[in-house]
Amino acid sequence: MKLNSSIFDSIRVKPSKDRRRKADQPRCEKPGCDNAATNKAPKNQGRENDYWHFCVEHTREYNHSYNFFKDMSVDDVAKYQADARTGHRPTWKLGERGASGRKPGTGKARRSSAPGGADDPFGVFGEAGGSAKEQPNRTVHNAARKAFDQLGLDDNAGKVEIKAKFKELVKRHHPDLNGGDRSLEDRLREIITAYNYLKSAGYC
Repeated sequence: MKLNSSIFDSIRVKPSKDRRRKADQPRCEKPGCDNAATNKAPKNQGRENDYWHFCVEHTREYNHSYNFFKDMSVDDVAKYQADARTGHRPTWKLGERGASGRKPGTGKARRSSAPGGADDPFGVFGEAGGSAKEQPNRTVHNAARKAFDQLGLDDNAGKVEIKAKFKELVKRHHPDLNGGDRSLEDRLREIITAYNYLKSAGYC
């Protein structure tokens, strides 16, 4: 194997010379210039993917005089700058697309729990308030249904209700709180396991 081959020139730390074949560079598109076109510049607004090919000197000259906004009104410039903040992609205010108060995929409007009866399609105000009487709109799987049953709760119980019931059951079954009676330890383990499952699954 020849270590002095041009194949290795691209990975040498200090190549003596680059012997790879170079493609012929185009000439500068500025009339009267014969230098190699080493740079490109966008042609104008609306043609950002079309480029002039210039040498370094004429690229600097072109960039100095280039004005993307020259044919735009003040209002159009302001709108363009505002759209640039989001990468010219559409945006919506929080909750605007679900402002009908309907649960996605159903025709039923969800009960608003927001102050003043405002629409609350994502249930944000309901979670913040933590009402024990709220009816969470969720799918309950068999494992969760079993955990609710272990705690003696309906599967539509809210976060506050679940936590309150858990504290009540622990106080009732913990040996330190019922005179040292260890006969209910198995039941206490079931309660703790059920509560931990509901917590990990996001029910409380």
